[in-house]
Amino acid sequence: GVTTVVMGNCGVGFAPVHNHDHDRLIELMQGVEEIPGTALHEGIRWGWNSFTDYMRALDAAPHAIDFATLVPHDALRLYVMGDRAAEGQAATDDDCARMRDLLRDAMRDGAIGFSTGRSDNHRTARGEETPASEADARELNALASAYAGLPYRVLHAVSDYDCIRATPDNERALFDREYDLLEGMARTANRPLAVTWLERINAPRQHRWLAERAEGSRAAGLDVRLQTACRPVGILNGLDTSFNVLKSYPSYREIHKLPVADRLAILRDPDFKARLLAERPITLAQPGSSVPPLVDIIVSKLDESAAVMFPLTVRDGALPDYEPDPSTSFAAQARARGTSALEVIYDYLADGDGGNLVYFPIFNYLGGSLDGLDQMMRHPQALFALGDGGAHVGTICDASFQTTMLAHWVRGRTRGPRWSMEQAVEMMSARNADHLGLTDRGRLLVGQRADINIFDAGRIAPLAPQIVRDLPAGGRRMMQKSQGMLATLVAGQTILDNGELTDARPGRWVPGAAS
Repeated sequence: GVTTVVMGNCGVGFAPVHNHDHDRLIELMQGVEEIPGTALHEGIRWGWNSFTDYMRALDAAPHAIDFATLVPHDALRLYVMGDRAAEGQAATDDDCARMRDLLRDAMRDGAIGFSTGRSDNHRTARGEETPASEADARELNALASAYAGLPYRVLHAVSDYDCIRATPDNERALFDREYDLLEGMARTANRPLAVTWLERINAPRQHRWLAERAEGSRAAGLDVRLQTACRPVGILNGLDTSFNVLKSYPSYREIHKLPVADRLAILRDPDFKARLLAERPITLAQPGSSVPPLVDIIVSKLDESAAVMFPLTVRDGALPDYEPDPSTSFAAQARARGTSALEVIYDYLADGDGGNLVYFPIFNYLGGSLDGLDQMMRHPQALFALGDGGAHVGTICDASFQTTMLAHWVRGRTRGPRWSMEQAVEMMSARNADHLGLTDRGRLLVGQRADINIFDAGRIAPLAPQIVRDLPAGGRRMMQKSQGMLATLVAGQTILDNGELTDARPGRWVPGAAS
């Protein structure tokens, strides 16, 4: 049901680029967004250096849907600074001026804005920090100065506000310091800033602080928007996904590369099970590894983490249960059985045909319900976002946010308030279009672009996620189809007919607002 997407989020992308840095950008994308490097190597047809040429190359390829582009900070920094960027060195005044000029050129030529990634959980495929993750205020403000005199453009930022490094004594101070940097960038640019907004399991107060600061920014005349998901950001763990908790144990490490059927047979051996359950987990987030430190924290506190780990079940034959009752968690099952959460998860993964999935709503599920997320989505500064349409292909399947919004929040929710259809559609269409300055779409009006979805409101729902291997080089990803989407039109042409793609390719690159 999506007709326009925005590329270049989280500060990563493939332009601007020097020819000798192709592998470096692939490693960055592989590590940050968990897209197989083999698929990227085979699938990308390089033929550009500047961001403008990249936009032209994208536009020349056939697409079913429209797309707008953000200039990614990491690629821009690598292009200007080379090895010094990869080593995390501070930008010089000349570096800042060069990045500012290149960013300005790209936005003048149609890029919709700029994105920067500042998450401690993001790593390259080599386990290194991302090039722009520690950029200082001088650099951020220099980049923001590129907006002066240009038409409407936006700033996007992802940050976890240093919560990985925080202690109870300094958590708020670290948060405020990071927010001050981003707010200063928005003040310099005098353009809307959109930041990720999540209920974090490892920083449960942070989302309230962010709302307070964003409201204060708006009161001071700065347009700060809060990018909000419509369901938990749920990590899916299974035998055929990129990660499951068993991978932290030495015995499983010995067999984890075997075919699923072979692993199943071994996991069902009582002696193997007893040996693994007696082991201590190993540390995965080591130098040279792209595994984020949060993984080790979760596994080290598995009995606690398992309170928000659930079997992925399907209700009414279609909609996966994205608001599971806490009584069904693996921690609750462990208490009922008088055993450890690890053993319960082990037995679940070893059961069936190897396709069982553990749903771990790591963000947006504090308190075991979506009541907090409901309040976040209703915030006047909230944007419908964070769908990760093409990223984290082996652990997350969140491109189905739109169908979840219509199925769960409008029709199916039983544990709290629902939304009207009008509220849901406005949030997913007009509100985001307005934020991005896309004045030709987002509403059903005469003269607007004919981007239209027709769906059965009583049936619309995402189906259960499945593993498919259809990426270049046979790469694996999660696919989640839907039911009830009758037709999708882009620019008046039908690209989806009763759930099946047509041959129509009306999609184009969408430039930012003209002067």
